[in-house]
Amino acid sequence: MSEETRVHLSKSEPTAYKALAAFSAEVAKVGAANGIENRLSELLQLHISQLNGCAFCVRVHVDAALKAGATTDDIAQLATWRESGVFTERERAALELGEAFTFIHEGGIPDDVYDHVGGILSEKEYTALSWISVSINAFNRIAIAGRYPVPPRPTTKVSN
Repeated sequence: MSEETRVHLSKSEPTAYKALAAFSAEVAKVGAANGIENRLSELLQLHISQLNGCAFCVRVHVDAALKAGATTDDIAQLATWRESGVFTERERAALELGEAFTFIHEGGIPDDVYDHVGGILSEKEYTALSWISVSINAFNRIAIAGRYPVPPRPTTKVSN
């Protein structure tokens, strides 16, 4: 297989991809039922996509986060959420949990993270945010492996 003909998993095995999309839709329902606002879900998915280096999913979740009410400042501050005063304690807990799931190969969810996040989030919120993290990490791997393209957006000129 050459670089130019990289396998596109969603096209090569559409039934598997549809199953993952259905899983993601179910996870979104769990999130909503457990009190996770769409804005928070999208910011979490955007941050995890940034951590994984998934340009395709970053593009998707920037657009979705803006539609869900996130501001450009919220999005710009994600990379520095620990130092930024933009996010609430609950949002910080969600971002911390998402990072732990993204780097789970480094020893699981550390006890200090589990205890800290568990002291802020309800069990239902923790569960929903965990499933959201699992889902977006799976999509990131598919898009990264297939090198899904992210072309420049057309620019529009503003006339004076």
